[in-house]
Amino acid sequence: LFGRSFESLHGRLARELRASGCVFAEAEAELLLDAAAGDDDLLARLTARRCAGEPLEHVVGFAELHGRRYAVEPGVFVPRVRSELLVTVAVEHLARRDGAVVVDLCCGSGALGACVADLAGAPIELHAADLDPAACACARQNVDARGGRVWRGDLLDALPADLRGGVDVLLANVPYVASGDLATLPAQAREHEPRLALDGGDDGLDVLRRVAADAGGWLTRGGVVLFEVAGHQLASASEAIERGGLAASERRDDELDAIVVVGRRA
Repeated sequence: LFGRSFESLHGRLARELRASGCVFAEAEAELLLDAAAGDDDLLARLTARRCAGEPLEHVVGFAELHGRRYAVEPGVFVPRVRSELLVTVAVEHLARRDGAVVVDLCCGSGALGACVADLAGAPIELHAADLDPAACACARQNVDARGGRVWRGDLLDALPADLRGGVDVLLANVPYVASGDLATLPAQAREHEPRLALDGGDDGLDVLRRVAADAGGWLTRGGVVLFEVAGHQLASASEAIERGGLAASERRDDELDAIVVVGRRA
């Protein structure tokens, strides 16, 4: 394979990927070639996995956020590009404050918290938590490298008690797909990502409501909790935040097709 020119091999791979349904076949072919690093057998295995419908991020072992790469293991939720808005809002709130405490809740791979640490402009104290042991194992690759800690447990109960009242940013990328809509998700999400990371209950907001009810007790004064939601969930999510005693606001990014609901403690 690699005895041929790169252009010829890249073109063949792109055609194979496109035939299997990959929309961004040319870009994916380049990533697969890079991941194989000249190993013909490895390239064949990676290509077969991708053509069979496995998420590209699982195949190559990383996802990109804000131009940076973060480890993503098979079976773990893949961070979406739209979640860059969560990172942006978190970093804006930190405003380069040294030693701010950031929690990445329902962290999955831990990529969001790690990206906040990379962009914060000052050292932060990073914690991440998830109920899924596979997610926690993956998150340690991204969080430990940035001096953070990963905790396993159910939502905020996973965190050490001494963080209560001292969290500056609670980045809670909770599942928000309604249970009845899971069947409409792309096959690569349904078949390769844990339901735990996708299923938000009847209207998609069950987990958000649980976090919103308790978040105020964990935040420092002026601290924020950040949720990503769909447009039709915005009013209900804001209501849940306000019931938790926090002031609700929103941020949108039309280019990313993303909405972040912010809950701020007075």
